[in-house]
Amino acid sequence: MELDERKQKILTAIIKTYLATGEPVGSRTISKYADLNVSSATIRNEMSDLEELGYIVQPHTSAGRIPSDKGYRLYVDTMMQEKEKEVAEIKEMMIQKTDRMEKVLKQVVKMLASNTNYATMITAPQYHRNKLKFIQLSKVNPTQVLSVVVLDGNIVKNQLIDIDEPIDDEQMLRLNLLLNTQLTGLAAEEISLGMIAALKEQAGIHSEVISQVLDAIAGTIQIEEEDMEIYTSGATNIFKYPELSDTAKATELISAFEEKQALADLVKDSMKDEENTGIQVYIGEESPIKSMKDCSVVTATYELGEGMKGTIGIIGPKRMDYDNVVDSLKTLKEQLDSVFKKE
Repeated sequence: MELDERKQKILTAIIKTYLATGEPVGSRTISKYADLNVSSATIRNEMSDLEELGYIVQPHTSAGRIPSDKGYRLYVDTMMQEKEKEVAEIKEMMIQKTDRMEKVLKQVVKMLASNTNYATMITAPQYHRNKLKFIQLSKVNPTQVLSVVVLDGNIVKNQLIDIDEPIDDEQMLRLNLLLNTQLTGLAAEEISLGMIAALKEQAGIHSEVISQVLDAIAGTIQIEEEDMEIYTSGATNIFKYPELSDTAKATELISAFEEKQALADLVKDSMKDEENTGIQVYIGEESPIKSMKDCSVVTATYELGEGMKGTIGIIGPKRMDYDNVVDSLKTLKEQLDSVFKKE
C-alpha cells in the first residue's frame, strides 16, 4: 500500500523525532509539527494505520511508537532519491599517489567518526574484475618454465612451473600465442570450464602447463583479496547509544572492528554488484553481518577508474542521522579530491 501525503509526513515526523531523542514518540509530540494541521485524535488514527502497515511499532503498552525496519527503509529510500545527485559525486574520487594513501585514509576515517559519532571504516582501493593484460611463458631450463601473468593495474604474478615433457622454442611460441589469443582481456570469472578444456586439448602433452598458468591467475586475484587493507575509527562511539551498549552486543561489534574479517565480508557483499558505485544502506536484519543486525550500516563504493575501487562504511544505531551520513560522504569526496586529484 502506498502511503498518502499525511501518513508520509507523520511517519517522517516520528522518525526524525526518534532519531533526535531515542525515545518512543507519542501523538501529542507529532501534533506540534506546524505543517500537519490535524488533531491529536487524527494523528492517533494515522499512527494506528502506520503500525498496522508495519512502518512503526509500539515497544511497550501505553508507550509511544518507534520506527520499524520497514519504516526506516521507506525514509531512507525517499531521502536517497533527494540526495542522489550529491551521492553520485563520490564516483569522481581520484587517488593517484599510493605513497600518501595510507596516511590520508587514516585521517579520513578518523574525520568521519568524529563528524558522525558512529563507527567508521574505509578500505584502500583494490582492483576488481582484474582483466588479463598478457601472459608470458619463458624456458628457464629443460625441466622448468617461468610463467609471468600481468593483470590490469600492473599486478604481476611470477611462477615457476615444473614440466614433465621438454618444450622447444616452437612449442613455447605456440603456447604463448594460444594463451594470449584466448585469454587476453578476460576477467578470471569469464574463463569457463569449456574454455579451459579446449585450451588443454590444444596444448596436447603440455596441458599441465595450461592448468598451472590458470592457477597462477586465480592465485593472483586471491592474494589481492586477502591483502585487503581496512582502516577503522570510532568503534567506541558504539557505547554512546543505549540500544547498542549492551555488553554482549558492544563486545561483538568491537571484536568485528578489531578482527576485521566481518568488515571484509561486508566489503565483499557491497562489491557484489559490479555496476554499483554509489551508496548502500543496510537496516537491521538487512545487514549481511550477524554482529550488525541491531545496527544500520551505510556503505559507499568509490571508484578510481580502470576497475580500482574501495569501500567506505559507517555503522551506527538504526536511528542513525542518515542525512548527516550522506553529507559526510560528500565532504569526504571533496577532501580526497583536494589531496589527490591532479589535472
